[in-house]
Amino acid sequence: MLEGIDLACERGERLLFAALSFRVEPGTCLHVVGENGAGKTSLLRIVCGLLAPTAGEVRWRGTPTRRLREAFWGELAYVGHLNGVKDDLTAAENVRFAAAIAGRACGQEDARAALRALGLAGFEDRPARTLSQGQRRRVALARLQSAAAATLWVLDEPYTALDARGAAVLNALIGGHLARGGIVMLTTHQPVDLPGRVERLELAAREPA
Repeated sequence: MLEGIDLACERGERLLFAALSFRVEPGTCLHVVGENGAGKTSLLRIVCGLLAPTAGEVRWRGTPTRRLREAFWGELAYVGHLNGVKDDLTAAENVRFAAAIAGRACGQEDARAALRALGLAGFEDRPARTLSQGQRRRVALARLQSAAAATLWVLDEPYTALDARGAAVLNALIGGHLARGGIVMLTTHQPVDLPGRVERLELAAREPA
């Protein structure tokens, strides 16, 4: 399971949230909501170990993630608000590059299959700079297809720039992951009918001191 214990976060001398606790069981999607500036992205980055909390800790399977480090990262798949897609690489090369950074094996056919699953058949060898924003988002999300060993998916605004078909494909991916006992933690700005068992965590924007 994933747990946040009495988490607090300060950015630029501003307290975003404090005494925040949550617990997410296998097969559950935790939908983090709140106004701009409430700390949604900061919370996701804390969960991934990309940002240290001001107070509190994140636990994975009952152990603080700061003690697990590589073992935890091996079970984590993170797609941030920015696509992290390199313009000079093809769509398939981007998928393989992202998998290599995460320490996961991803052959050429694996990458092409991942892109086809995201509705990008025929675009595998196109340079990323020639793709639309929605297609680039699908390239970023295709890395989830190569993250079969990742139990925890952390997704920051994954539906951004996706059309209805792209949103349906992503819903199917998330639904399948939850059905296998995975955990998803995500943020969205737009209203989305999320699949599976969904719990809501609302962050309230704080007035500047």
